[in-house]
Amino acid sequence: MLDTIQTKIFADGADLDGILRLAADPLIGGFTTNPTLMWKAGLTDYGDFAKRLLECIRDKPISFEVFADTESEIRRQARLLASTGPNVYVKIPVTTTTGESMAPLVRELSEDGVQVNVTALFTTAQVELITAAVADGAPSCISVFAGRIADAGIDPLPIMRKSLDIMSAAPRAELIWASPREVLNLVQANEIGCHIITMTHDLLPKVKSLGKDLTVFSLETVQMFRRDAVAAGFSL
Repeated sequence: MLDTIQTKIFADGADLDGILRLAADPLIGGFTTNPTLMWKAGLTDYGDFAKRLLECIRDKPISFEVFADTESEIRRQARLLASTGPNVYVKIPVTTTTGESMAPLVRELSEDGVQVNVTALFTTAQVELITAAVADGAPSCISVFAGRIADAGIDPLPIMRKSLDIMSAAPRAELIWASPREVLNLVQANEIGCHIITMTHDLLPKVKSLGKDLTVFSLETVQMFRRDAVAAGFSL
C-alpha cells in the first residue's frame, strides 16, 4: 500500500543522529524541526545544529524555524537561515505571540527569493492570507496543524481540502499536513492530494504497518502481550 502513497513524508524532529540516519532513507522526502523539538532534545547551539545537518543533507529540503518575536528580528533570522543552504526553508509563524500577522513579511521574504514554510496555521482564513503572500514568490510551504485541529474536536479534513483549493492560486506553494497523530492521517492526506505530511521519529516506524492484514496484526499483538508478561516475570 505504501507504494501508492503520493504524499511526501517529511521527518519532524531534532535528534541529530536520528535525522542523519533518515537522510539516506528514500521514504523520507525532507525534514522539519522547530524550537520546541530542539529544546526537548537538549540542543543549545542552533547554528552548530544547522551546520552539522546541512553538511550531510544537501539534496532534500529542510526547514529551520525562526524564534524571534518582532518583525525586524524575524526578518534578520530568516535571511540568515536562508543563506545557510539552497535546500533550506525558513519556518515563520503565521503571527507573533501577540497575534500580529506576519503575512506582509512573508510576502517580502518570499518575493525576495527566500523559501518560506509558514507554520502554525489553523484556519482557512489564515491560509487565504498566506497564500496571497506567497503567490508570486519563491517555492514555499504552508503548514496547517491538522493534528491539533483534531485535538480541538474538529474534523481537519474539510479545512485541509479547502486549503488545497485556496492554494491553487499559489502553484509554487505546497500544503503540509502538520502534527499528525496516527498513520491513518497519511492515508487521509494522500486521499485529498495533500502535498506533504510531517511525521515525528516515533511515528515513522508505524508506517510499516500500512495495509497490514488485521488478523495477522491481532495475532502479533496477542504474542506481544504474552512475550512481555514472560519477560517481566509476572506471576499470580
